[in-house]
Amino acid sequence: MKLRSTAVLSALACAAALSAAPAQAQSQGVSKAEITLGSIQDLSGPLAGFGKQIRNGMTLRVDELNEQGGINGRKVKLIVEDSGYDPKKAVLAAQKLVNQDKIFAMVGHLGTAQNLAAMPVQFEKNVINFFPVTAAREMYEPFHKLKYSFAATYYDQMKAAVPKLVKEKNAKKVCSMYQDDEFGLEVQRGADDGLKTLGMTMVEKTSFKRGATDFSSQVAKLKASECDLVVLGTIIRETIGGIGTARKLGYNPVFLGSSAAYTDLIHKLGGKAMDGLYATMTVQNPYLDEASQPIRFWANKYKTAFNEDPTVFSVYGYTVVDSFIRASQKAGANLSTDSFIKAMDTMVIPADIFGSAEGKFGPQKRLGNNQSRLSLLQDGRWKVVSDYITH
Repeated sequence: MKLRSTAVLSALACAAALSAAPAQAQSQGVSKAEITLGSIQDLSGPLAGFGKQIRNGMTLRVDELNEQGGINGRKVKLIVEDSGYDPKKAVLAAQKLVNQDKIFAMVGHLGTAQNLAAMPVQFEKNVINFFPVTAAREMYEPFHKLKYSFAATYYDQMKAAVPKLVKEKNAKKVCSMYQDDEFGLEVQRGADDGLKTLGMTMVEKTSFKRGATDFSSQVAKLKASECDLVVLGTIIRETIGGIGTARKLGYNPVFLGSSAAYTDLIHKLGGKAMDGLYATMTVQNPYLDEASQPIRFWANKYKTAFNEDPTVFSVYGYTVVDSFIRASQKAGANLSTDSFIKAMDTMVIPADIFGSAEGKFGPQKRLGNNQSRLSLLQDGRWKVVSDYITH
């Protein structure tokens, strides 16, 4: 009898656990006192500069929030894992965050290939991918209820900026040099389609593998084609390496990068040779002596906290968490994946001190906005040189 009643109790316990599973999955990472968030950054690889800045920006906003009492009485706990900019490591990091740390949402994950690798792990456990720091279209396409993106896509950035700059510079021959992965290909596709609107095509395209450090053959190819405008599907080292090699060869076309190349690290590491580079961007780099008093105040607050100057990636980290806070507050005291999605379905995130365009979301709208601007590197400083370009 005892064995039978034990078996019955076990069966009932299993049934109860199974019936409760969806509810638990729904509110994973939310307790009475805390909301647990996860983020995957490159803290040791080629984009470690970006990753550490994003982490600092996030940390600053989380600390501010927790000092003010949290979200509806809940403090936020942020756990950051390192991917080394390797998709395989991103999967392992996602598995840890989702299955061991039981995060409610993944916020500000850096990298296109890394997000694509991690998202299946998250979605299996109903974990939202919130505002990844990559401008790839896959961050909101195809539609998935757990995908939310804030960044104007690399494709849209280039489709709008390339024809604008071709006209302004009266460029006759356009070429490209791009990273041979999904990030670089998106830059390339946008540039190709932008040129089509002018009845033009690329004269030369050359690519490189992720992690490459020598660009002499690619630049020689571009120079031989006599291109006067070169689109760069590059990030930090490749932007500096490509432009630096061109300058040494006496080749000085107009260079145009995406928002991935819009960083203070370009001129800090590349020096004077980087002057003249154009890049698409949304939020502006926050300089400590910025004319805007709110940005100046924020930048000095950041420097006090981390003993280094903030960058545009610090701003990304800060604003990603700020947007998450806004949506969670709107979702109310009973925060769950469903209540968060319901809040986001009518969410309007206003323009901020850093120059972000307004973001609007809806039941079928998972990209806040697709607008970008142009900046020019002059005397080691980024200067905004266009209003938002309508796509």
